[in-house]
Formats: sequence, structure tokens, C-alpha cells
Amino acid sequence: MDTQALAQRFTGILADLGLECLGVEFTPSHGQSTLRVYLDLLHKDGAAEDERREVGIEDCESASRELSALLDVEDPIPGHYVLEVSSPGIDRPLFTAAQFAKVNGQEVKLLLKAPLEGRRRLRGKLVSVEGERIVLEAEGKTFEFEHALVESARVVPDWVALGYAPQPKPGSKIPGKKNTAG
Repeated sequence: MDTQALAQRFTGILADLGLECLGVEFTPSHGQSTLRVYLDLLHKDGAAEDERREVGIEDCESASRELSALLDVEDPIPGHYVLEVSSPGIDRPLFTAAQFAKVNGQEVKLLLKAPLEGRRRLRGKLVSVEGERIVLEAEGKTFEFEHALVESARVVPDWVALGYAPQPKPGSKIPGKKNTAG
């Protein structure tokens, strides 16, 4: 199944609701497959960032009704499946190079379609995105690759910046990280 084509198909319906389709994931299963649609608010040019609200349950419910109706009529997916509609969350998935560019400088984890320097799983700081070219610093190395090589990717939440973890004291060692304090 072509999830990108499905995401494109959902775009017009969701735009009418003031939403955009960030991406679609399909998880096949013998019993019941899952079609997961990630939503965000449709960004209006010139809107102040602090005026922006988050995707709410009402948005997900409205989108679910509209997408269910479309899927019932067009029936693009064979067999039984569950439709899940959600906001991207703080560990937002990244489906396009443009979405990578929006989180430039943040930590991401990704799975590649084929090994790059012997690695399919990478976790590191997103250094730059130029067109479809992504540069990632991970494990003391710089990895450069085309977005087409990415199978799946997510932002790694900064729990300290979000206020869910204590701020490290200057000079203290953070578990799991190399001590770089002087």
C-alpha cells in the first residue's frame, strides 16, 4: 500500500477542517491491521507562533469521521483494519525532508532502509537539511544521506527543556552521556 498517496488523498479533506496530514503509517497484521494518520494544525502564513494551539481530541474526532467516510467509499485498503487519528505528540514522527528541516538542531532517531556505514539505526543531532539531503551527527561521526533512505524517524524529546527532568548541575555527569565538563 502506498501510504504517501493515501496521505496526499487525505490532504484536501483535512484542509477543510483546518488540519494537515503529517503522514500515514500502515501496520499490517493477520488479525487486524492499523492505519495511523498523524495530524497537525494547518499553519496559516503570518500567524504568530504563540497564537498557535495544539491538535485536540475534537480535531481528531472530526478528522476520523471524514477520513472513515472517504475510506468506506474508496476502499483503498484490503481486509480489516483500525483507523487511528492522532496528533504527532512530543516524539513527533518525521515523514518528509521538509519536516526534518523544521526540527533542525534537535535530536532525532531513525531507521534506514539500508545500512549506512554498517548502521541502520541512528540517533543523533540533526545538523542540516538541504533539499532532500540530511546531515546527522551521531556517535561522534557525521552521516550524510538522502531522505529516500529513511524508513522511519522521530524527534527525541528533550525532557529537561520540557521540564520533565531535573536540570543537571554544572559539572555533574549525566547518566549515559560522556562527561564533557571541564
